[in-house]
Amino acid sequence: MEPSYLVFDLETVGHGLDVFDDVQKEYLLRGTTTDEEREKKIGEFALCPFTGRIVCIGMQMLTRVGDEWKAKRVAYSVDPTMDDGQPARQEVLPSGATWYLSSERTMLENFWKLMTHHRGITLVSFNGRNFDAPWLLLRSAVLGLRPSKNLMDGTKFNYSGHIDLIDRLTFFQGSASGATRRFNFDFYAKSFGITSPKSEGVDGSKVGVLFEAGNHDVIAEYCLRDVTATWDLFVKWDSLLRF
Repeated sequence: MEPSYLVFDLETVGHGLDVFDDVQKEYLLRGTTTDEEREKKIGEFALCPFTGRIVCIGMQMLTRVGDEWKAKRVAYSVDPTMDDGQPARQEVLPSGATWYLSSERTMLENFWKLMTHHRGITLVSFNGRNFDAPWLLLRSAVLGLRPSKNLMDGTKFNYSGHIDLIDRLTFFQGSASGATRRFNFDFYAKSFGITSPKSEGVDGSKVGVLFEAGNHDVIAEYCLRDVTATWDLFVKWDSLLRF
């Protein structure tokens, strides 16, 4: 039986300055006058696929079996010791989720193979149309890979095959204040009584340090907690606000 939904989330880190030439460095740090401003700019490298890289893709496939949902949790992680073309190494995370480790390029190749295999699946994310989907497309292109699916198909207000919960919970308005104000995921989760993925002391700001320390399993488990909480938020929206 084919899965109905694929919930996904990314963790990214910024490149070091040594990756860029002098002209790029000047461009990236332009306007900074203090060490604090410089470090802030460098910290923001993790937000863009041209100045950073993907280190983890967390996924949860949901298949309806009778009245229940059967979940399969999988994480793809980057192991910096592995080369392009080297097959992903399969392990099991402490939570029991399946874990594949490889180079970033191999990780993305495997992701697009998954998209090809499950072409009819509906994606579920939180802010995926603004972050995760364009990251996957652009980072793949930077690495010379052609994505097997256009994750940004459609328009800002009309797209199919993807349920981005930030759009649904703001009714596609996304204002800075008022009833359709955009909140971060942690705030939405707590508002709906869902355990925040940050409850165990890890959040996105710590991913870079964890990656440098080789704590790839900690990153993967955090990413999968994000994915699980995203599904829980989807269930709330689906049962209470989907018309």
